[in-house]
Amino acid sequence: MLAGVLLAAFRLSAATLSPADERLLVDIRHTAIRYFWEAAEPTTGLVKDRSTADAIDSRPVASIAATGFGLTGLCIAHNHNVLSRTNVEARVLTTLRYLWNGLHHERGFFYHFVDMRTGERAWKCELSTIDTAILLCGVLTCGEHFSNKEIRQLARDIYHRVDWQWMLVDGKYLSHGWKPETGFLRSTWNEYCELMMLYLLAIGSPTHSIPAATWHNWSRPVVEYEGLRYVSPMAPLFVHQFSHAWFDFRGKRDRHLDYFENSVTATKAHRLFCINLQSRFPHFGEDLWGITASDSAKGYRAWGGPPEVGKIDGTLVPCAAAGSLPFLPRETLHTLHKMRERFGDKIWKRYGFIDAFNPQTDWYNPDVIGIDVGISLLMAENLRTGFVWKTFMKNEEMQRAFTLVGFEAD
Repeated sequence: MLAGVLLAAFRLSAATLSPADERLLVDIRHTAIRYFWEAAEPTTGLVKDRSTADAIDSRPVASIAATGFGLTGLCIAHNHNVLSRTNVEARVLTTLRYLWNGLHHERGFFYHFVDMRTGERAWKCELSTIDTAILLCGVLTCGEHFSNKEIRQLARDIYHRVDWQWMLVDGKYLSHGWKPETGFLRSTWNEYCELMMLYLLAIGSPTHSIPAATWHNWSRPVVEYEGLRYVSPMAPLFVHQFSHAWFDFRGKRDRHLDYFENSVTATKAHRLFCINLQSRFPHFGEDLWGITASDSAKGYRAWGGPPEVGKIDGTLVPCAAAGSLPFLPRETLHTLHKMRERFGDKIWKRYGFIDAFNPQTDWYNPDVIGIDVGISLLMAENLRTGFVWKTFMKNEEMQRAFTLVGFEAD
């Protein structure tokens, strides 16, 4: 068992970050924090879903998931003195107070997209379980990082208010969400993906928990690519990343698998898949790779592989590699360096990497997307310091959830 823990620790230290690597990771940190500071509405703390990459634009729609990443980003900013610590703490308090007293919720769950100033529901979107979970991860990180008593109490209250039992369908799976017009969505979280955070939050709740047995209900489909076997759905790469941004699965396994090593293998397979696309898209290869859900020249696409998901057109997505930094440090750092070296200010703007670009068609996305900035920031920080993992996992309820579902040292 100790060997598994040591191996996980070695993977982080074995990255042997060069001065250039350190500079890149710090640049990602600083530009992402700039986004989460500037893209948040000061009176509510809600973070814009997206913005132009050069400056904050006038689009008013916030994402509760981006807000969750943003709250975690404020903890990173506070820890590294990137911004005034007094101002950061005040912004966190503003956000948590608004989540507790201002933003509309149903049994603790929030709408996916809302107006950043008024909190009004946008686009008749759903009350989202997974996006509420991402928000709660940010909330709980704040509760563990800050010593401020009100922050710590608000974090507990916001988490404890969520009625997970209400979202449990037939006692087996959590629903994707709910709409006031039509009720619960038809889709449920019944197959391995980014759902791990959702179930662990629900199982660990001291107020409205769901049975630990639900952890074992969802399927874990095995795929094979180039001799690599791992658990994966037909979905973009981010599903192997998001839960790992906060939950530290290193050196642990349940009765099914080691989820950290599974994401390592998934990233290896994805990299090989991208390299094998070179016959269709000559710019792909060992230097340039990475596709996950992102913008494209024709709108937002949920694409990736293997096997191929969506109509891949040669678009590269920097957060695909950045979101996997702790899994394959050498390979992900290499491609991020190459992207920045080759394309410079075409793809690196005020808030870091643009969301996506296609060298073959000379298309460069004018936008950044909050959740993609967020996963890049958190995984860069976890690679460098492990700060998000160490902070979030102090939460006793999350430790309890790990025990309840049967995690043991690998």
